[in-house]
Amino acid sequence: MNLTAIMTELSELGTEQTKKTLLRHGVNEPLFGVKIGDMKKQLVKKVKAADLSLELFETGNYDAQYLAGLTADPKKITKSELLHWAEIANSKSIREAIVASLTAETPYATELANFWIHERNEKFESTGWSCYANYLSIAPNEEINQDEVLLLLEKVEQTIHNAKNGVRYTMNNFVIATGTYYPPLLQKAEAVAKKIGTVYVDMGDTACKVPVASSYIEKAVQMDRVGKKRKRAIC
Repeated sequence: MNLTAIMTELSELGTEQTKKTLLRHGVNEPLFGVKIGDMKKQLVKKVKAADLSLELFETGNYDAQYLAGLTADPKKITKSELLHWAEIANSKSIREAIVASLTAETPYATELANFWIHERNEKFESTGWSCYANYLSIAPNEEINQDEVLLLLEKVEQTIHNAKNGVRYTMNNFVIATGTYYPPLLQKAEAVAKKIGTVYVDMGDTACKVPVASSYIEKAVQMDRVGKKRKRAIC
């Protein structure tokens, strides 16, 4: 398999309905409109075998970039490559679902999360918060810097309602991730969630809603799910 062959298969898997849905959710051209399940079933093994993830991401095509994230090896991808991916990502969804999630699985997770969080550009800030939230969902508790997470929670508490539109969404998710996946700061996350209340984000022409952090964390507590980690951040 080579890049041309994979791109041909991607184009054949795309549907106009999926493409329309993705465009409505802020994805940019070029894209084919491929369902994630179809990618996983028919292309992931081929791409991994041919080691084509870096080439796929360079195309700028949404579907190719998503497939690149599903097939990239977090133990091999470099810090400079991840920074480059954040720069050339097709859309917000690629930065948050692919770049942030993949970075969370690398040795550079918190370093790059903090770097992006402190950028003044909305797209990078949201990538940083998403990366840190994903990191909390998979990292062993003993490897997590509790003081750093506490400072970030306080930053959310103080600034979320004045943050940029997309950043508000990922900040809110960070609070949820802390309360759900990191028991040492469950009570603090609950307090912050209660303090920030409902977070308003313009979701465009979609039916998507911003989860209420306090309700989400409460449900995790009731279901005895707090602290139960995910196997992978990327999916």
